[in-house]
Amino acid sequence: MIRISVLRAAAAAIAVALVAALPNPALTMTNSTFYGIVVHVSSNNIKVQNPKTKETLSFLIVPKFDQVFSANGKTTYQMNAVKAGQYVGIIYDQKALGVRHADKIYLLTNANQKIGTQ
Repeated sequence: MIRISVLRAAAAAIAVALVAALPNPALTMTNSTFYGIVVHVSSNNIKVQNPKTKETLSFLIVPKFDQVFSANGKTTYQMNAVKAGQYVGIIYDQKALGVRHADKIYLLTNANQKIGTQ
């Protein structure tokens, strides 16, 4: 009788361990894209608001971030080209400690078109 209950407890422990070992969908999230108007930009973060839904998201920026592009992705810009009030598209993920961080920033016009040559 004791042997059966020990086997059941061991089987339950193994089942719990297997479920805990399954990948968490929130941790394995792939890149996402957010479009909106820059509300705030500093050396370590950028805050963007979607004008349609009024949703505002904040993204961390690593110190030597250099992934700022034109809408077509061919022209690169320095981070100081990103200003408040500018329409941007941000590709981001949450793999590092579950915090949103920008992988790439695309400078757009309000019509989701590239900005003219500068």
